[in-house]
Amino acid sequence: MKTNAEWAPGVGLRISQVEVGKGGWVVSAIMDDGGRCPACDTRSSRRHGSYVRHLQDLPAQGAAVRLRLNLARWKCANPDCARQTFGDRRPAVAQPYARRTHRVVDLARMVTHIAGGRPAGRLVARLGLPQSKDTLLRSLKRSVRARVGAAPVRVVGIDDWSWRKGRTYGTIVVDLERREVLDILQDRSADSTAHWLEGYPAVEMISRDRCGLYAQGAARGAPRARQVADRFHLLQNLRHAIEQQLSRAERPCLQVAPSGTVEIPEPTGLILRYGPPEVTEHRHLVQAGRRARSQVGFDRVKALQAAGKTLAEIVRATGRHWRTVRKWTLMETMRPHATMAPKSTTPSGFAAYLARRWNEGCTMGRQFSRRSVLSVTPAA
Repeated sequence: MKTNAEWAPGVGLRISQVEVGKGGWVVSAIMDDGGRCPACDTRSSRRHGSYVRHLQDLPAQGAAVRLRLNLARWKCANPDCARQTFGDRRPAVAQPYARRTHRVVDLARMVTHIAGGRPAGRLVARLGLPQSKDTLLRSLKRSVRARVGAAPVRVVGIDDWSWRKGRTYGTIVVDLERREVLDILQDRSADSTAHWLEGYPAVEMISRDRCGLYAQGAARGAPRARQVADRFHLLQNLRHAIEQQLSRAERPCLQVAPSGTVEIPEPTGLILRYGPPEVTEHRHLVQAGRRARSQVGFDRVKALQAAGKTLAEIVRATGRHWRTVRKWTLMETMRPHATMAPKSTTPSGFAAYLARRWNEGCTMGRQFSRRSVLSVTPAA
């Protein structure tokens, strides 16, 4: 059987009484005789008074536990000490003026770091440690701020996160070496990111996503820091590229009609016809097919809207994302897709030259990559 000292909340405390009520358990503890002056470290047994501290402790059998500490105030036995009286605060059990023990704070901080503010509030309440989400987040920030001030921050990770998904976004900054949250910014902008980085001149490396706002903020706030793309977003970009290539590979084969046009059967039953295949790029065919499918979806959304259907009913009927449906309901006609001007570093910049060479019978890749091609002026 465990002894009374093993059940005690800290060294030098003894449990005197345990009560149970509707609100949970109330554990009363008293301290051993004597205390040490924090100024001169002289032990004293001259009692000056007493006071009671109420602390939240770990739950017992799923019920909340409130720790009632009967502490004493002592007179300093050293006549040369500047302090005449001192209280025994027991920093090993809880911080001064705190309302929770260290073990409660550590457990709540761990849960908040993993689950977040509101989910952590529901979880700790179910565990018998009721705390508000604001208290949990404030405790997490306070502990991280104390650790950050002790050591310089060298490697940080910056990413956006949602205050309200789909509507309001902020910025979260993480210390990647210690794997701790450093700060949470109210918005997602280059100005706030640069202002935060200016307060940490020791930052050497910044891991971020592919967002241009964070790139600008990092360049302004920490111009000497090295910017790298984190592994998650690199894998995400790779996955999107593979999905795009596979979606192109699954398209039906091009069929050349007798008239010299290219026909692409669409899932909607339409047949898209394009110009001579020898001068038409496959990329343009793919883009035209996408535009046609978008137009069919737009027409269906407008028809359902004219029939008096709600936004949720249109989303369920078409299977499209609610943001796309909402955008289309606010539009009168389908807007044309913006196209990028040809560049000298892409094949589209030499479309006229490549088409002419193809018509002349130059169908080998090595023939196109000769030195003569490099001197061709790209199309305007």
